[in-house]
Amino acid sequence: MKNTIPFLLFIVVWLTACSLPVGIFEKNVAIPNQSWSSSFKPEINFEVKDDTLSSYRIFVVLRHTDAYRYKNIWLTVSVQPPGDSVFVNRRNLTLATDQKGWLGKGMDDIFEHRILLNPNPVKFSKRGVYKFTLQQIMREDPLGNILNAGIRLEKVADQL
Repeated sequence: MKNTIPFLLFIVVWLTACSLPVGIFEKNVAIPNQSWSSSFKPEINFEVKDDTLSSYRIFVVLRHTDAYRYKNIWLTVSVQPPGDSVFVNRRNLTLATDQKGWLGKGMDDIFEHRILLNPNPVKFSKRGVYKFTLQQIMREDPLGNILNAGIRLEKVADQL
């Protein structure tokens, strides 16, 4: 019994340290064979149960290797609210510059980018599932050296 309490305490601390903070949703989809074909469109579902008043910042999350050949990526980001039409947004996302190199965080030869899509926070005003779809629309197809693509939503603190 004496050994059980410290063990359980360790497990609780470990689990809370590994989880995302409250108010953050992130889901990433692995790109098959690290080669993103334009026909592969990762889908990420975000469910709004009760909280239709909170505002969120929306990020695209990309992971690629150092062998990725471009300084940018063109994406189509689609959002379909529950029972509504699809909203489509084409974006040219900058991943590197000549002066700074890769703009994302790197470890060894893997880089991760969290790129803000909306300068003004948005509200998900309907209850239900919001479906995000990502599609690469670069001239190179399939697009090599892309590991993951995903969406991150961060709840904005209430303004007083």
